[in-house]
Amino acid sequence: MWNMMESRGVSSIIFDLDNTLVDTAGAGRIAIQKVCELLKSMHVQECHIKDICDRFLRKLLHESFDPSEGKTIDDVRIHHWYEALQEMQGTDPDPALANSCYHTWKNTRLQALTLSPEVRSLLEELKKKYKLLLITNGDTQTQWEKIEAVRCEGLFSLVVVGGDHPEQKPACSIFTHCFESAGVRPQDCIMVGDSLSTDIQGGINAGVRATVWINSDCKFLPQGSVTPDYTVPSVMNLNDVLLELS
Repeated sequence: MWNMMESRGVSSIIFDLDNTLVDTAGAGRIAIQKVCELLKSMHVQECHIKDICDRFLRKLLHESFDPSEGKTIDDVRIHHWYEALQEMQGTDPDPALANSCYHTWKNTRLQALTLSPEVRSLLEELKKKYKLLLITNGDTQTQWEKIEAVRCEGLFSLVVVGGDHPEQKPACSIFTHCFESAGVRPQDCIMVGDSLSTDIQGGINAGVRATVWINSDCKFLPQGSVTPDYTVPSVMNLNDVLLELS
């Protein structure tokens, strides 16, 4: 019986969320466009608008958020907009404008975020044969809001949000929690994601059967990067990989 278990192949698929199952980057571009329109309507100089948005995005990229400091992620990100406006205009902006920029950006991004019908159908089909798990990095509030917005929770046996745990991907601990909670072994799983440093490195650290890199921009592997077992342009190509692994 144990030998049969050893040879049964892949029984579980771990997915990343952002830019793997949903186009977060695309939704973000739509959201920034909306903020540009808002700033224009508030008579902010057009030559400043792109720079204000770029500054916000840089702050978002390098953000460190510690919920124990008593602030919410909303507070932190409103402050990003406040600083971006302040740096560009050289004066203290109206806090209400920073607030409007943030909520326009946040709400537009959530509205634009969708699980496409094709991806939803793929997951529904895969669910019949595999145990589907989701591990997404990010703070608790932001990621659960995204999961709710795209209505995908029911497609997975387990959803794990990094912000709910002491460590996020690529740390082994979050994968171990996932394996134990879902009742699966690392060697029975594949890890599917768009980030080499978190998804692919994390999957390798955790000892999964195979890693699948979603490389939608057809990027070259950076020098010295971790090497995925498989590279596909979209999650829609996953069945080809599963056939090879069966």
